[in-house]
Amino acid sequence: MDILGTSLRVCVDDLDKAIEVYERLTGAEAMRFQRGSVAVAAVGCFFLMSGPEAELSILRKVTATIAVQDVDQAHADLTAVGAQIIAGPLPTPIGRNLVARHPDGSVFEYVDRRPANAA
Repeated sequence: MDILGTSLRVCVDDLDKAIEVYERLTGAEAMRFQRGSVAVAAVGCFFLMSGPEAELSILRKVTATIAVQDVDQAHADLTAVGAQIIAGPLPTPIGRNLVARHPDGSVFEYVDRRPANAA
């Protein structure tokens, strides 16, 4: 699989304040979107997330988000090495994703920028 980059996931209480800080640190403008009841802002290599604690506690279990060329290829490669696919592939506002638990127990989200109908 082609890994294009990684994003760090940061759960915050005040998304607006956090966006100001991370925009200043990265020099990037935030892209906001909603994921269920969680508000998300992508700022540079960071995903800032704010919402109900019950949902954030689940999101904290995912170590990082890994950008890949193709989620389907990632699915095949992950399965081949014995990873457990926890969720997906599913469409997101910016492409498709899946969540996988690696054989060592680490949990990662894999995302691509391909629309669901381009597969």
